[in-house]
Amino acid sequence: MQRLLADLGEPQRRYPAIHVVGTNGKSSTALLTAALLRAEGLHVGAYVSPHVRAWSERIQLDGLDADLEVALARVRPHAEGATQFEVLTAAALAEFAAREVDVAVVEAGLGGRHDATNVLAAPVVVLTNVALDHIEVLGNTREAIAAEKLAVVTAGAAVVLGEPEWEPVARANGASRVEVPGASNLALAVAAAEAHLGRPVDPHAADAVALPGRFERRGEQPLEIWDGAHNLAGIGYLLPRLPAHDYTIVASVLADKDAEAMLRALTAVGTTFVATRSSNARALPAEELAHLAAPHFACVETVSDAAAAVDRARSLAGPDGALLVTGSLYLLADLYNPYDGPRT
Repeated sequence: MQRLLADLGEPQRRYPAIHVVGTNGKSSTALLTAALLRAEGLHVGAYVSPHVRAWSERIQLDGLDADLEVALARVRPHAEGATQFEVLTAAALAEFAAREVDVAVVEAGLGGRHDATNVLAAPVVVLTNVALDHIEVLGNTREAIAAEKLAVVTAGAAVVLGEPEWEPVARANGASRVEVPGASNLALAVAAAEAHLGRPVDPHAADAVALPGRFERRGEQPLEIWDGAHNLAGIGYLLPRLPAHDYTIVASVLADKDAEAMLRALTAVGTTFVATRSSNARALPAEELAHLAAPHFACVETVSDAAAAVDRARSLAGPDGALLVTGSLYLLADLYNPYDGPRT
């Protein structure tokens, strides 16, 4: 990643950045932060992942998708040996430099210490939360995972935490200032924007921000909610916020997640489950997910095609029912876009 950026003229050094790390809520926090900064008159770049509607969703300028082909064309001549995520990250950082942004809000992909985004030396770092996820890479305790994520902190950075227990880790990595405004994405975004600006911002400036696949209402009568909660902590955040209904649930889950625990949690809001599979190569086969779900739900069906699974669930729910589509943002991406090859 460092070689690639050196070939591109070190674009990441041409603007300050706010680096967003954490287990869940990173994209929401990043885009809320970007919206708050735009409302203050700044020219703002934002980089998030994964996408739901389209690849171009990952690189945004002032709230609009960048021209992805232009951004990628700038990087391709230098990209031999780079991974897909490294190329996308470099394209984003170079695009922000070319467009002369005042600040970039950059979401980490996985962890922090070895993530492709850890080239920023960001003056502001946000850690949304820490849960047991990607333990095979980041460690099997929350403490180990927090250390990996907060390894992006450089000396003198301001750090915004969703959970107070990580303040000693942030301090040990050189944070000059630590703030713990609360666990909500908006509270974190407000604190991050204010840390960058050095003055208060209006939280209502982010009221219009809506992310596809994050508590997205696709229908009201009957109620249909799409939320890409992809791990147990994400499910735990989602469930108490759902309107009270007996939901028909459609889900795909990646093989490296605690599918059994996620399924047990989902029984709190529904008795009917339709197992499907996203196009991500790491997704559990629909039949395996259905087998895991069978002891927990009164009715379990298997429909491997994602769109057909949603159609079947709508039929099972009926006109007075409610539908919840969850378990993976990759599933929602497949529903937005017909299958075009494995997604990463």
